[in-house]
Amino acid sequence: MPNPLVECIPNFSEARRPEVVEAIVAAIAGVPEITLLNQSSDKDHNRTVVTFAGPPVAVEEAAFRGVRKAAELIDLDQHTGSHPRLGATDVVPFVPLAGIEMSECVAMARRLGERVSRELEIPVYLYEDAATRPDRVNLEWLGPWNSGSASAARPGCGSRRSR
Repeated sequence: MPNPLVECIPNFSEARRPEVVEAIVAAIAGVPEITLLNQSSDKDHNRTVVTFAGPPVAVEEAAFRGVRKAAELIDLDQHTGSHPRLGATDVVPFVPLAGIEMSECVAMARRLGERVSRELEIPVYLYEDAATRPDRVNLEWLGPWNSGSASAARPGCGSRRSR
């Protein structure tokens, strides 16, 4: 059996300030055993997608560090862009690559959500396989993300209070 390998593809609500993107990527890449696979920024959407992989524990820690850095540096009150956004970090999917099942990636997502909620006081909305309610499996329940529909909804982890 190969060593477990997980991919993570977080989406951050920033692309126009390279120093912010670089700081987020550095926070992720600074975790031992993480391999940065790709980084793509779209200035029109003002969104950056980072792809990295590694052992599950390292990937979970790198995801947390990226979320934490994004929360420190991105102010959504000042954010503009054509892509809908829910937070400084919009989504943090975990993908099983080798030696690990999707159920373990779901557990990673839920642990990360609890940690982000507890340590950063950011509400987390779990979706797809990690959803804790059947009506949250598909993100379409949010409707237009910029309309404030999420602010009235109960998050999967934490309170409605947002940072």
